[in-house]
Amino acid sequence: MRYMMSYDLMETARNMNQWLGASAQSIGSYPIFSALPNPALSWMAAWGEVTERSFHRMTVKPDWGIHSFTCEDGKDHLVEVTPVVKRDFGDLIHFRVSGRKEQPRKVLIVAPMSGHYATLLRSTVKSLLVNCEVYITDWHNARDIPVSAGKFDIEDYTLYLVDFMREMGPETHVVAVCQPAPLTLAATAYLAEQDPKAQPSSLTLIGGPVDPDATPTEVTDFGRRVTMGQLEETMIQRVGFKYKGVGRKVYPGLLQLSSFMSMNMERHAQAFSNQIQRASRGDASDHDHHNRFYDEYLAVMDMTAEFYLSTVDRVFKSREIARNEFVVDGHKVDIGAITDVAVKTVEGANDDISAPGQCIAALDLCTGLPDSKKASHVEPGAGHYGIFAGSSWRDNIRPLVIDFMDANTRKSTTAQANPAAGASTTKTQTSPKPAGQAKTPTQARKA
Repeated sequence: MRYMMSYDLMETARNMNQWLGASAQSIGSYPIFSALPNPALSWMAAWGEVTERSFHRMTVKPDWGIHSFTCEDGKDHLVEVTPVVKRDFGDLIHFRVSGRKEQPRKVLIVAPMSGHYATLLRSTVKSLLVNCEVYITDWHNARDIPVSAGKFDIEDYTLYLVDFMREMGPETHVVAVCQPAPLTLAATAYLAEQDPKAQPSSLTLIGGPVDPDATPTEVTDFGRRVTMGQLEETMIQRVGFKYKGVGRKVYPGLLQLSSFMSMNMERHAQAFSNQIQRASRGDASDHDHHNRFYDEYLAVMDMTAEFYLSTVDRVFKSREIARNEFVVDGHKVDIGAITDVAVKTVEGANDDISAPGQCIAALDLCTGLPDSKKASHVEPGAGHYGIFAGSSWRDNIRPLVIDFMDANTRKSTTAQANPAAGASTTKTQTSPKPAGQAKTPTQARKA
């Protein structure tokens, strides 16, 4: 599998299905056929429309689609997606609402790197924009990153988070969704040891596998069943000639997508069958429920091979973070060093990916943190997606998270010393770096 031919063969199959769908739609929509009362023709055009759209979406990064926001003044304000820190494998971006005064809460959302783009958290971002300054990690598709940029594994990922937190300052509230929860916990502990003044005010971990063995699921069992050699042989491919990352070893997003869909194949097949019927009747639209969901769900990105393999090996198999044995750039991280960052865990009672018990394990690891700074919540009836999007998040979880942030806000040193200094000085004063530090941890490791 570790050959460019395998990657190009998979891309060829995707391209062929997209072409077949476009062809069927064109033929079935040919004007002369309108005179023939044959439902097979309209069905063929509908099948082609749904098929072409589905296979096309697999290679397109979705747009954030957050163009404006209605503020308390009743006016729509433009939303600018502004990069704050730009890196080879991911950026820190800010959703800046033009003309609105700075909000009291600065929130960093750590998006997962698990096959989908950060836009999967679009609804989460929208819900927090109401009264927060929202930042998010925007990870890049590995197939578009040249080999010359080097490697990117879970240690590099952790150091990226360290740099992002340091950039934002100690008044930041961090929300890690799903896969990055254990690495975000490790990044916070790293800061607690290396640069305590740059620690965030609070850390909310949502549905993450901090201890995968606490309550095993099908996902964690898979990591146990297969060997690392089997994974590398069957899952890793080299990017083909079509993309900038040609030759880079990756875990392809299309393979991850096939894994996602195989878990609920019957439900997905029924959804596409129903959509074809709606399209044939003329009831489908660009923004109907099916297209809004699958435009995002089918848009997948490649992960670097080293990130995928190190995640399986060190987070799921060796359980380095669960055993407090995680090493970053030669430094053994002690999660017990977190003594001043409030930590909250959120889990869904019906989560079949990261089951209840896996995330709350983080609180036991924070041995240096008083109970007054620990909190947890299990949302009844919520699945994995529902704990960070949908009605469960909006109605129940988000208010709890906001209250947790408000109860644990740390003011910047400058603001405390000189309250009249204003927000304009806060950013520069709340990103302290150790004296003599010429490079960020990530840059030093690359060097």
